Amino acid sequence: MNIGQAAKASGVSAKMLRYYESIGLLAQAGRTEAGYRVYSDADVRTLRFVRRARDLGLSLERIKLLIGLWQDDDRASADVKRIATEHAAELRTKIAELTQMCEALEGMAAACHGDHRPECPILDDIARGGQAEAAPNGSKRLGTRREAPGAGAHRAIQGAMR
Repeated sequence: MNIGQAAKASGVSAKMLRYYESIGLLAQAGRTEAGYRVYSDADVRTLRFVRRARDLGLSLERIKLLIGLWQDDDRASADVKRIATEHAAELRTKIAELTQMCEALEGMAAACHGDHRPECPILDDIARGGQAEAAPNGSKRLGTRREAPGAGAHRAIQGAMR
């Protein structure tokens, strides 16, 4: 089947299909005499595997490992389980970090009047980088946090996205 048919059958765009082929997640496609890619049913199954793994948030590196295990009849299911449980633990950490970020935003929003006044504790907190505001005597004001909840989570997520 051609690239359009393989894309439709797998639910993966033609652009991503080419990309997955270029990074080795999918074997190099055969070519027609005219140079068009030709995909097999096995390629479509692999693409569906990749799509599902991406839907679960797995990295391309882990997907490559899982494809290798999937295609290895002598694999140990313990290896697959280890990858899945590690990823699930990372997701739980991200969920906790995202929850902290939501709580920080909700707390800032609750402190904001949300009316015609220009004063806005949300913008003030963001502008301070989540740092506590210094009192006139140089000490930290009571009732403010040194770092907004979720600030570390935000950095961790941003780092993971790079």
